[in-house]
Amino acid sequence: MVVKLQRPILVGGLGLSFSLWILQNMHHSMVQVGEFGLLSLVAVGGGLWLFKPNRGKNAADIFDGMPVNQARVEEAIALTEVVINQLAGEAENHPALKTLREQVNQLFFELDRQEIKLAVTGGKSVGKTTLIKVLQPNFASVQFHETAPLFVEAGEKSDTATSEVNQSDFVLFLTNGDLTDSEFQSLQQLKAANQPAMLVFNKQDQYLPDERASVLLSLKQRMQTNVVATAVSPLPIKVRKHQEDGSLQEWMEQPVPDIQQLTQQLNEIVAQQRQQVVWTTTMRKAKLLKADAKKLLNQVRRDRATPIIEQYQWIAAAAAFANPVPALDILATAAINAQMVMDLGGIYQQKFSLEQAQTVAGAMGSLMLKLGLVELSTKAVSTVLKSNAVTFVAGGVVQGVSAAYLTRVAGLSLVEYFEQQEIALNSEGGLNLDKLRQTLQNVFVQNQQINFLQGFVKQGVKRLLPEAQAEAISG
Repeated sequence: MVVKLQRPILVGGLGLSFSLWILQNMHHSMVQVGEFGLLSLVAVGGGLWLFKPNRGKNAADIFDGMPVNQARVEEAIALTEVVINQLAGEAENHPALKTLREQVNQLFFELDRQEIKLAVTGGKSVGKTTLIKVLQPNFASVQFHETAPLFVEAGEKSDTATSEVNQSDFVLFLTNGDLTDSEFQSLQQLKAANQPAMLVFNKQDQYLPDERASVLLSLKQRMQTNVVATAVSPLPIKVRKHQEDGSLQEWMEQPVPDIQQLTQQLNEIVAQQRQQVVWTTTMRKAKLLKADAKKLLNQVRRDRATPIIEQYQWIAAAAAFANPVPALDILATAAINAQMVMDLGGIYQQKFSLEQAQTVAGAMGSLMLKLGLVELSTKAVSTVLKSNAVTFVAGGVVQGVSAAYLTRVAGLSLVEYFEQQEIALNSEGGLNLDKLRQTLQNVFVQNQQINFLQGFVKQGVKRLLPEAQAEAISG
């Protein structure tokens, strides 16, 4: 539930400071300001914001963005089916296909589900079990589920609890005080995932009235969301009664649970937004299922792309070794070529003509030069060769291995770039250069680990030189 806080302390504090400043500057021109008048002015200046009426969302309005409707959910399911069908077309016997199809079919049944699945989560000993026992009798159409404690040692999140939360329609997130960093991050993740949730400040009876109000206000300010305070299992209170004979009788009395505000808001959600929370959950499940299917599809495609990249990297190595050129020209002559772009694009259903592929290759070459990757790769290869060779062999070996390395980086960058695309590139072979630049940088860094470089250089030397000479250099 998201309700923007209308009375932030900071704004109130600034208002008070501003009022005092006004009073100080008016001091010499004021004839008389009585105590009541002074306090009134401060109240007007500082309290104007603090006591501004709340014109935000209704307390039960738990959705931040565009409302989800059945048409949008059905569209999301259809897009998920498209990815699953792509996987079936490219890997007919993939072992995950049966499960994926069963899950996507289940999503259609979810659309008409009447029961709301509500997860009660939080850290250890926050009152999850007791809250469910108190609420359950009042909500026949709500299926309550207590998750495992959300955090394990040192604030690390529990995967089990996270999975249980993800499967729910609505989340009651319990805390016994101001939020820890782990709790705050978990709530932010729920919001990012469009998971409807309510923050419940439980065990408020264990605080003094001033402390209770301070914690509640802090929670509302920090989360910019609806927060309800409860005392699900209030502490017993001592009751004293004076008898007619003058004696004093004492006993401990158990107060009734303080859950009125929470119950009221849950009733509003069940009555007014039941269908919305079900649709939202179904939309979220469809997107997660699509992501799972896309991950499997990308793995199938990457398995097909890897041999192609390796083929072209050694073609580039042989060409550069046979005809060494200045370091900064390696890329233009050997490190990347249009045919590899076309072959990789075909795997990822990104169709390029030869002219378009040449444009893509040129764009990647330009980016590599601007990022300094050509020079960096040559230096890295030279360093590895010097550290392993008895007699350093310059020229063609350095150029050839560097060309192979750059071709590999270019090919892997294209693969990662294509994997991020939802639709085919336009008919002109357009590229998002900012995304491609970032992808190139990331892939280059990933392939800079010394262990990988040493293995790659050793493999390149063996391909370029006679066996005996290769062993002397890389052995």
